[in-house]
Amino acid sequence: MKYPKSLLPLYLTLSVSGSMSLTVMAQDVPYSQTPINIDGQLTENAWQQATWHKLEHHIVGTVPTPEDFSGQYKLLWDEQYLYLAAKITDDILFDQFANPLERYWDDDCLEVFLDEDNSGGEHQFNFNAFAYHIALDNQAVDIGSEKNGEAEFILLNEHVNSVWQRQSEAPHEVIWEVAIEIHNDKFLPNTNTDSRVTLSENKTLGFMLAYCDNDGSSEREHFMGSHAIKPINGDKNLGYKTADVFGRLKLVK
Repeated sequence: MKYPKSLLPLYLTLSVSGSMSLTVMAQDVPYSQTPINIDGQLTENAWQQATWHKLEHHIVGTVPTPEDFSGQYKLLWDEQYLYLAAKITDDILFDQFANPLERYWDDDCLEVFLDEDNSGGEHQFNFNAFAYHIALDNQAVDIGSEKNGEAEFILLNEHVNSVWQRQSEAPHEVIWEVAIEIHNDKFLPNTNTDSRVTLSENKTLGFMLAYCDNDGSSEREHFMGSHAIKPINGDKNLGYKTADVFGRLKLVK
């Protein structure tokens, strides 16, 4: 794959496989013997096997106070899905656009980055990797192709089953539970391409998680992620362009 010249600084540090990640060790993801019921409750015993990881790395905007935003997540898998649980503290939930395809990154949303074969590389206008923006209405948006110089935004709701709810007791955390189908780079929207992948032990995936936080401004105020990103010309908002900034998951039993 040819890389744009503007991204060349990302490739100064290479792993043996030829792709770069600031996360040296893969994160182990435990196996669930039974399917997870996506209800925002996290009542399955399998969730007790998984470890919480923080959303603590600044990407865009200012660094929020813990009361404004803080988050953590854990992961499970079975043959059909990667399961995600996120525990979010967010004092104001904000969704300003009725159209789910309009500036979804400036609303509160959970953003899941996935690279099925952990190959890295550019994916802004293709499906070498995915950047699922899961909105407060539980719809999932990504960038499709580029048409006439403009990005085409598409819904990929068939890939993601998402449910969240606030807790009744202070600090009234949002518990977000998600089941995500894993698709490879053969995926094409509105076609019958056989892109869905069955998961198996020892498979590695490229992965990053982030949260867009907006308390009522025209643009998002904070963007915090799970993995540190080396900036290019001061810009750390690179996950939607290149999978080389993702971390790695290893599916274990």
